[in-house]
Amino acid sequence: MNDHNEKPIAVLGAGVIGASWTSLFLAAGYHVKVYDPSDGIQTAVADSINDAWPTLEALNLTKNGDPRNYSFHDTPQSAVEGALFVKENVPERIEVKHDLYRKIESSLLPEAVVASSASGLMVKEMQKGWSDPSRFILGHPFNPPHLIPLVELVANDLTAPGVLELAESFYESVGKVTIRVNREVPAHVANRLQAALWKEAIYLVQSGVASVEDVDKAVWAGPGLRWAAMGPHMLFNLGAGEGGMQEFCARYADSFHRWWDDLGDVEITLETITQLVKGIEEEAKGESLKPLADQRDKLIVEFLIRKGDGE
Repeated sequence: MNDHNEKPIAVLGAGVIGASWTSLFLAAGYHVKVYDPSDGIQTAVADSINDAWPTLEALNLTKNGDPRNYSFHDTPQSAVEGALFVKENVPERIEVKHDLYRKIESSLLPEAVVASSASGLMVKEMQKGWSDPSRFILGHPFNPPHLIPLVELVANDLTAPGVLELAESFYESVGKVTIRVNREVPAHVANRLQAALWKEAIYLVQSGVASVEDVDKAVWAGPGLRWAAMGPHMLFNLGAGEGGMQEFCARYADSFHRWWDDLGDVEITLETITQLVKGIEEEAKGESLKPLADQRDKLIVEFLIRKGDGE
């Protein structure tokens, strides 16, 4: 599923996520057909591609690409006609998605795969918008998709055989790293892990253990560096030497049980928000969002390049 010459890719919804996907697909050599009825969207997409392209070049993902090889379409039906792969990124309101699916279903190629970027909706909910949902899956990215490699894939018993494998092959051909979510749960996998960490990070601030800035430092200057290289299971497997995971659990199970019992329970209230905003203002030290985001992206690119060189 990686013929750059015969069949285009459709992107439905070209906000922050959709424009980022568009940039990545262009870099991979596809013609991208874009649909989004929002005012000013063509200028916004062009700006997003221009911003993303140097990053894609640095990651060596543009050798087949042309940043001008895209077209805008007035209807979603026109955008999906002839498309090999359809990336849906419209607002996360179930009625909006169902309406879109009803509009495009009869215009799709029989072999086309439709993948939603939804983060908060379940596949089984979105499937109700289709007469035949067998070619529909969830392909949840991390923002921005042209930079962060992960895509979480979700299918179920209504998905046709081979569709998940086709999606995996396609995503990997454009430089993504995929995982399969074998049992659908709210927030999939990575967002659940993020939510668990953030919950405790908020608790540490609320309970006076550490400031917002120091909690952030504790992540990026400590375990965050290791997590960027390997996941927690493999890291703990390495942490006990030759004994591996068996030895790690034997040594530290009691400690982890004690820590888990002491983890906090929080809610995002107005008071919580006020405390976090004040802490972020102190941590940012007057820096605006754009240079902070640029710093983040630069560090991520450097890490991905070094990790790629080491493999």
